[in-house]
Amino acid sequence: MKLYSYWRSTTSVRVRIAMNLKGLDYELETINLPKGEQREDGYAAINPIKGVPALVLDDGTVLTQSMAILTWLETTYPDPALLPADPVARAQVEAACHAIALDIHPVNNLKVLGYLKGVLGHSQEETVTWMNHWMHEGFTAFQSLIRKDTPFCFGDEIGLADLCLVGQMVNAKRWGLDLGPFGRLEEIDMRCREIEAVQKGLPEAQPDAQ
Repeated sequence: MKLYSYWRSTTSVRVRIAMNLKGLDYELETINLPKGEQREDGYAAINPIKGVPALVLDDGTVLTQSMAILTWLETTYPDPALLPADPVARAQVEAACHAIALDIHPVNNLKVLGYLKGVLGHSQEETVTWMNHWMHEGFTAFQSLIRKDTPFCFGDEIGLADLCLVGQMVNAKRWGLDLGPFGRLEEIDMRCREIEAVQKGLPEAQPDAQ
């Protein structure tokens, strides 16, 4: 399999860690988002969304959108499980994931930030304030949705919600979000980062890290 990725992409972080946890071999193809490589014709033909990640399967099938890729990975390679089997528990985990994947990321991604600055004329400082507002809102919801008495978000082992958290924590730290109200999330993030498969999926471990 081939994974198209960018080192700082929080959505790519999720997928890289999941594939590492499941022990999958894959070729990494880097797409430089700030340089606009995602909009070039060659890559746009692979992924019309013009973003990362995109996963090309052995038979040439292309999967896009990180949460869809993660669902495919969980279904196709169920061990180790990143989602509980119980339907109610699974829905609860997915709701927490969506607080990050659907509430924070869509309003903080590169396309939105570029529009805020390039078209609407907002300054870098205003853009960072925008990002931190939505991260604070999303983390507040996320922290309320996860369990309060487990080493990881929903249990004794790392799961899908933890992967979403680790990815978003990359941006939270990069842009100086006040993490004072989110001590539990910091603890979980630190615990996840002790796992080798997580370490290999982090931005600083990627070949295109700058």
